[in-house]
Amino acid sequence: MPAPTIALEPLTARSVALSLLLGAHPGRMSAAELAYRAEQFGISTPTLRVALTRAVNAGDLRRVDGQYALGERLAARQRRQDEGVEVASTPWDGQWRTIIVVASARPASERIALRKDLTSRRFAELREGVWLRPDNLDHGATAIHHTGVALFRGVPDDDPRALASSLWDLSEWARQGHQLLDLLQHTQNPALRLAAAAKVVRHLTDDPLLPVDLLPPHWPGDLIRRAYADYRRELLASAPSSPPPSVD
Repeated sequence: MPAPTIALEPLTARSVALSLLLGAHPGRMSAAELAYRAEQFGISTPTLRVALTRAVNAGDLRRVDGQYALGERLAARQRRQDEGVEVASTPWDGQWRTIIVVASARPASERIALRKDLTSRRFAELREGVWLRPDNLDHGATAIHHTGVALFRGVPDDDPRALASSLWDLSEWARQGHQLLDLLQHTQNPALRLAAAAKVVRHLTDDPLLPVDLLPPHWPGDLIRRAYADYRRELLASAPSSPPPSVD
């Protein structure tokens, strides 16, 4: 049975604005610049203005010195997104980081917060309360501030490649990655290409960022990162050479 294809639909005005800001460094743009860029993707200025107002009211964006900036939640998402796009890895010596939940009882809110935090740090759950990953990322587990957990570093007795495959569905990530790479490279319509780029970024956010020694053959991670970097440079090159007229 052939693998299902990935459907593309143009992003909404809100998603276009957030995607543009998530891809910008720093994540700030004026309303005029956002309007100029959004028009390239079929979003009219009045529609964008409504979307920006709603995004501010929802806390996704904030106004800073006359510009729109990412809200706290999306700023954190941008940091995680950047980690997936620009890998900050260190030489791997075979060691793994393990986090064990030792607290006997915790409120549901704390359990959910811990799970979200460890997942965002690209840890995987071996069994309930036991999280681990190879110790090859700069952040490692040193910034874990949750109470009721114990941190360990060591070399597992199990085959590390088999262990990695049991923790992450690497074949499925690679399959989807090759499809997204093809979409980004061969989609011509600007609105659909932006939608493809948004899917690529989300996919990179789920990359476990494993050491090369643990990856299956033909892993597309670096190819996808380079393709997205090329696309982001295209977006930057399309910026107006002079400030567009204000739309406020």
